[in-house]
Amino acid sequence: MSRRRIGILGGTLDPIHRGHTDVAEAACRAIDPLRVTIIPANIPPHRSQPVASAFHRFAMAALVVSSHPGWSVSDMELRIDEPSYTWSTLQRFHERGYSPAELFFLIGADAFADIRAWKHYPEILDAAHFVVVSRPGSPVDELAGRLPDLAPRMARPPVTDADEDRPSIFLIDADTADVSATAIRRHRAEGRPITGLVDRSVQQHIEQHGLYTGTVPGRRGSDERAG
Repeated sequence: MSRRRIGILGGTLDPIHRGHTDVAEAACRAIDPLRVTIIPANIPPHRSQPVASAFHRFAMAALVVSSHPGWSVSDMELRIDEPSYTWSTLQRFHERGYSPAELFFLIGADAFADIRAWKHYPEILDAAHFVVVSRPGSPVDELAGRLPDLAPRMARPPVTDADEDRPSIFLIDADTADVSATAIRRHRAEGRPITGLVDRSVQQHIEQHGLYTGTVPGRRGSDERAG
């Protein structure tokens, strides 16, 4: 198997939280080596627009990677004024010379359960490996029953030479934080603490800039909804 393995963690990341990092860390433990690239979305195709601006969402992702050696953050989707489809992002990696066997798209089991609704399904499953990690209430053990047509493609790490021929769906059972971006934004709006829900540096950034409260310290208005 190629040793050039890129783990892609995408999403609105509004904000990036412990659930996101737990998924990526579980993938890194199971698939070694794996270089994680975090890619904040610009225009999410299936949900409301982000609350925090692209600047802040990129900055928070950058703070996370600063404490994870080998991780990086990309503005690949933020630079393009169009919906941030995973299919399009994977095609950009292909254009840069990466083969599907070198790409590992990291995702929680709750989100992967809706894969049939994704653009270019089922072709998207041939564009990269999908690394699916358990989330609270969504264990990977249930996916074969929920997606029986995909069960033959599901496997457990480690990655083998046979996976060069066709991308697989790797299932990882791991403990991940029971947190969501929606809950974090609600906590902030209600004046409740978010300690432990996000990395400490991300919490400091959120509090310093008044994100998700409707006010920004030192300014008349908020730029939270600019992106």
